[in-house]
Amino acid sequence: MSDTRTRLLDAATDVLLHDGAQALTLDAVAKRAQVSKGGLFYHFPTKQALIAGMVDRLVARFTAALAAAGSEPGAATRVYLSASIPDTAGPGEPADADGSDEKERPAGIGDDRTTAALFAAALVEPDALTPLREIYATWQRRLENDGIDPAVATAVRLAVDGWWLARLVDLAPPPPDLHKQVYATLTGLIDQAARRTP
Repeated sequence: MSDTRTRLLDAATDVLLHDGAQALTLDAVAKRAQVSKGGLFYHFPTKQALIAGMVDRLVARFTAALAAAGSEPGAATRVYLSASIPDTAGPGEPADADGSDEKERPAGIGDDRTTAALFAAALVEPDALTPLREIYATWQRRLENDGIDPAVATAVRLAVDGWWLARLVDLAPPPPDLHKQVYATLTGLIDQAARRTP
């Protein structure tokens, strides 16, 4: 990815985080990235293309994490969990709510605020979610072929997706102690399924 393209995607993320989805305009991104409008249009001729670029980058990072998971039973399911949810949460708040990333996640997936901002933008431009819908089918197939019971891998994925959404929109995410217990429970399910694999 070119340096300018990366700067533009980073600037778009910054605009979303600090100013909200409604403020995401090509002018605002060009200004934040200190790139000419011509330079912006070269990489992203429309706002839809910019949002699609942000979704593509997020998908690429997550897909790379799954691809690097290895072949031992349950490896991809473990990565799906760790790339989506940190293993600890700070006192009184969901993990990474302040944008910090104390424990490195696989492939640098990013914090919840960045993902929340991106999905807020995607709500303004719903077609931007099409690639995500398509890649989810690929991720699901990867988990079903993870060397453990596909029902366990799918149950973990669905639990992680629900937990991730609860953290994303603050729907009573578990407090720190319970967060750790839930994370350990899901990890335990994966480990138990891996031990049962012939």
